[in-house]
Amino acid sequence: MATMVQTMYNLVDTAYIGRLGTAPLAALTFSFPLFFTLVSFNIGMGVGLNSTVARLLGAGNEKAAANTALHGIASSLLCATFLFLTVEIFLDPLLTILGAEMEVHKLAGDYMRIIAVGVFLMFPMYAINSIFTAQGDTVTPMKLQFFTLFLNLGLDPLFIFTFKLGIKGAAIATDIALLAGLLLAIFYLKHRSALHLGRKVWHFSWATIKEIFAIGLPASLTMLLMAVYMMVINRLISGYGTDTVAALGLVTRIDSAVIIPMVAFSVALLTLSALFYGAGRIQLLREIINFAILVNVGFALICSLFMFIWPHFFLRFFTNEAEPLRLASAYLRLEVLCFPFMAITISANRTLQGLGLSLPGLAINGARLFVVALPLAAIFIIYLECDFRMVAIAGLCGSLTSATIASLWLKKTLTRIENREST
Repeated sequence: MATMVQTMYNLVDTAYIGRLGTAPLAALTFSFPLFFTLVSFNIGMGVGLNSTVARLLGAGNEKAAANTALHGIASSLLCATFLFLTVEIFLDPLLTILGAEMEVHKLAGDYMRIIAVGVFLMFPMYAINSIFTAQGDTVTPMKLQFFTLFLNLGLDPLFIFTFKLGIKGAAIATDIALLAGLLLAIFYLKHRSALHLGRKVWHFSWATIKEIFAIGLPASLTMLLMAVYMMVINRLISGYGTDTVAALGLVTRIDSAVIIPMVAFSVALLTLSALFYGAGRIQLLREIINFAILVNVGFALICSLFMFIWPHFFLRFFTNEAEPLRLASAYLRLEVLCFPFMAITISANRTLQGLGLSLPGLAINGARLFVVALPLAAIFIIYLECDFRMVAIAGLCGSLTSATIASLWLKKTLTRIENREST
């Protein structure tokens, strides 16, 4: 649940900004891949910290786990600084490359510049959440993230409509909510963490930082591939007009609302996989993996069914504009076919990360997006001049491919572990 809320900040902003018209909604569509890039690195670093700390706790090494937790917080601030500077330097040319023009370009830039400041709040807060999750405490991170989400939900209309700040107000409200969340996270870390963090356990180690980044960076890049894919798709369909860009943005929000809970559940799977693997409980590891995949696929199937039957019901949360709603509904009915395959891929990738294997996820998602989905989308849009809904068909082909590869890779890895344990 805590991971789900990461992206829901942007969903909440979209629900309010969509009432301002098509141009602000299109601006959020262009900014979403950039926002998702920030979230990708944030969650990726959390994955690296979570996996490393959980395996140390599973092995009974609490002192090393506490030292690693402190290194994780420091690494998150380092990563936040790099991303903030990158946004400040390259934001305008990036938006131009993505196809944003005139008013839409300005609105997207206004939003992202303020959101970029929030990385100094978002990253350490999520690092603290990962420390709790690695200890098996998922309730505290959930409380923290829901506190910030509902605070953002309350502040958005105040800054957007009452103070008449529009899209800037949405970004300001998000940053204020993140600040409050970070302060509460620090309080919880001091008073509720089973790991006692302080100067006494701090021993600087490049090896520890490398281990966090060795898992976290590929995990970040795995999600970053999706952000890059969305940027290219936005560029491909920008020629269809602002309404189509806005419609794709609406579907992207629905995608996030479905995928992020699956990612959240898989983060818990990652933690348990790391703990059981560290403790040598291989049979229990297999059982929890099977159960998690079953739950994620079941959730995906239910979401697919309801969204296929009633797409307008879900899309109206974000806008009442007739044309974007019509286009988005037609696209969503094809997009939902991807969800069960995504559930399998996400579950398998998180399990492999929990086992300390971060590169498989990067390779699998790279194949899905850039070997299958994007080339097919380009052929459909550029060469065959098909309807923009064919992008969803290209995505379905990529999702089917990645689910197959991920399942085979996970099966082979578990077999290898069992054979090693039995000798």
